[in-house]
Amino acid sequence: MKRIVLLLCAVLLSAYTFAEEKETRVLIATNAGKITVKLYNDTPLHRDNFLKLVQEHQYDSIMFHRVIKQFMIQAGEKYAKSDTINRANFKEPDYKIPAEILFPKYISKRGQLCAARTADNVNPERASSATQFYIVTGKHFTDNELDKMEKTQKITLTPEQRETYKIDGGAPHLDGAYTIFGEVTKGMKTVQKIELTPTDPYDYPVKEIRIKKTKVLKSRLLFWRW
Repeated sequence: MKRIVLLLCAVLLSAYTFAEEKETRVLIATNAGKITVKLYNDTPLHRDNFLKLVQEHQYDSIMFHRVIKQFMIQAGEKYAKSDTINRANFKEPDYKIPAEILFPKYISKRGQLCAARTADNVNPERASSATQFYIVTGKHFTDNELDKMEKTQKITLTPEQRETYKIDGGAPHLDGAYTIFGEVTKGMKTVQKIELTPTDPYDYPVKEIRIKKTKVLKSRLLFWRW
């Protein structure tokens, strides 16, 4: 009997692996409220770059410079720290992040943290901006709209993903084209508040929405996996 118990224990232990990866979360404190995001470990280039910028306080005082209702809110323009913004002076840093597009694992559902980038015609590799990110707000889609989207984008959504876009909303036309490297875990009311702020014809908020500070929260060790 003792041997049988030991054998069963060995079998059970061999069926489990311990996940040593840490789950990293970042607090984005804005003058509209707080947002907490979780960074994905399987997009390490984007994760580590974002953490580096946060730890260097590069996002502190940065403004949300592009807000589009039923689509997304965008921030991270490194040179937009002054109160008076001259859009002609917007410049990208001298490096980009190689694409880490993991569709269909990650889709552009509401609340996803994604990397902005320049258009395909000048950026066929779909490399990401070093600093600019956006959070998807999106809208709800019908089955007919999703059918058309799949044909246009030449993608296939699972039944579960279609339900997500129908119930929670998102921006499926971005799927497979942009790197998604995290998600909002707390503060979607703040995201919605920013999304609904009035904007000018250039999608710039009429009332300044500024990131006051960002902070890396304590990492959490993931638990046992089957």
